[in-house]
Amino acid sequence: MKMQIRLWVGVGYLLSATGLALPATAQDIRSEREKAKPSVFTKLVPASQVEEQSMAQYAQMLQKAEQQGALAPASHPQLQRLRAIADKIVPFAERYNRRARGWRWEVNLIGSKQINAFCMPGGKIAFYTGILDTLKLTDDEAGMIMGHEIGHALLEHARERMAKSTLTQLGAGILGELVGGGQYAGAFRLGGDLLTLKFSRSDEQEADIIGLELAARAGYDPRAGITLWQKMSSAGGGSPLEFLSTHPSGPSRIEEIKAQLPAVMPIYEAASKTRP
Repeated sequence: MKMQIRLWVGVGYLLSATGLALPATAQDIRSEREKAKPSVFTKLVPASQVEEQSMAQYAQMLQKAEQQGALAPASHPQLQRLRAIADKIVPFAERYNRRARGWRWEVNLIGSKQINAFCMPGGKIAFYTGILDTLKLTDDEAGMIMGHEIGHALLEHARERMAKSTLTQLGAGILGELVGGGQYAGAFRLGGDLLTLKFSRSDEQEADIIGLELAARAGYDPRAGITLWQKMSSAGGGSPLEFLSTHPSGPSRIEEIKAQLPAVMPIYEAASKTRP
């Protein structure tokens, strides 16, 4: 316990030295208004490095899938469908993160029974055929998933996880030396697999909020978030539901989505009036 206290004192000193304020708690609790902004912790890891690592790992994943004959060709109907959904959602991404303007967005489909999908830093999106086929997703439900995953990328949750993990590993003594020498930035060595990164419950709530709004702006019905998670819960019984291992589900999540509907339904209704 004493070591943990010393660690967070060191973290607070480091953040003060960099001009950042330590959140109210170690869990980085933010107000509803602030949930649309990346955490202060993200500033400790260069975004460009995270995005470069993301591109490299994404390319390796696609290469492996292609070698296994699992990478869907551009002519695949389901891939064309996903790219059409992304084309409607991505134009609204910049309002949540200015860096998104320069991202090289990419959507791919991989043949696998896994029920999973993700968006890596820098706009690298992938869906597995299992999530489309097993859950029999409507366009609205697929839009909810894509909006949610893009939300993680826009809020830079992967970058935040990296920073917090590194701070925990460094220890208070090392932090003091780094701050004293002015070389703290060099301590953040990026590593790990971005494809298997797990987010916190607060991360998931934030991505749900942004994802619902993103999808609504693109003309996808936010109420599909409810049917989506009902399907997720049902499929979790015996399927290889990788999505649930990284995206905790349950009745509370559906209730939280319902609570957001009064705010996002007017956005969806306005967008629906302008849809061709």
